[in-house]
Amino acid sequence: MKKIVGVRFKPVGKIYYFDPVGFDIKAGDAVIVETARGVEFAEVVLVKEIEEKSFDKPLKTVIRIATPEDRAKSENNRKREKEAFSICEEKIKNHGLDMNLVDAEYTFDGNKLLFYFTADGRIDFRELVKDLATVFRTRIELRQIGVRDEAKMLGSVGVCGRSICCSQFLGEFMPVSIKMAKEQGLSLNPAKISGSCGRLMCCLKYEQEGYEELLKNMPKPGAIVKTPSGKGKVENINVLKQKVYVRLENAEDQAHHEFSASEIKTLKNAHVDDEIEKLDEEILKTLEE
Repeated sequence: MKKIVGVRFKPVGKIYYFDPVGFDIKAGDAVIVETARGVEFAEVVLVKEIEEKSFDKPLKTVIRIATPEDRAKSENNRKREKEAFSICEEKIKNHGLDMNLVDAEYTFDGNKLLFYFTADGRIDFRELVKDLATVFRTRIELRQIGVRDEAKMLGSVGVCGRSICCSQFLGEFMPVSIKMAKEQGLSLNPAKISGSCGRLMCCLKYEQEGYEELLKNMPKPGAIVKTPSGKGKVENINVLKQKVYVRLENAEDQAHHEFSASEIKTLKNAHVDDEIEKLDEEILKTLEE
């Protein structure tokens, strides 16, 4: 077994793993580590032991536990980032570029300054980079990000009235699809199933596994089924209650009769209209990534 530490470079960012190399490190400590971008300041969020064969290649090592001087330098970088953000916004305006600046970030050693932005298409920012390099006299990198990343960085409030999940605890985005909304019986109105970023809400993923398990024993609306009262057509279902509402063939009334899913036997599956399915996806495809 080998001891490793998981660190984050941003409050709700992805967790990266490093070898503590003998340092007595605890969750909550700050450390200095070597990354592909250079030396970085990070917060330890977990410490655990794993089998050495779990990683294909050796982990990078922790350089040191952060000193008070390191913490002060990191805080100073945060202040410099605010100034850099304002200057970059002004430069973007001067160059007439159609881009929205989201964040500015200095590497810990100050050797690189990164600017994150969103835009509808590709942006030719070569002259902007030259201009920024002249002002800051360090390496400049501009990164175009998606609307989900923008929402994660800036934060917002969801339809539930709480801060959006990605800015609070989701280290990584989960794949979400229109199929999940359909299987959970939600309205396919884009305004009701999309988050503040304009994409499908991440919380559709939370209960999907449970819905998939419950749907295994249920017919789809439109299916022909056999019930204790005779043959009929499924008009609707209640997944959580495991109830099926059937219009019986030989019944005098046109009411929907309620049965438990366990009482139902499917005789013929529902026919899915391919044109309707195609239309649904064309309308909602802009919500998926």
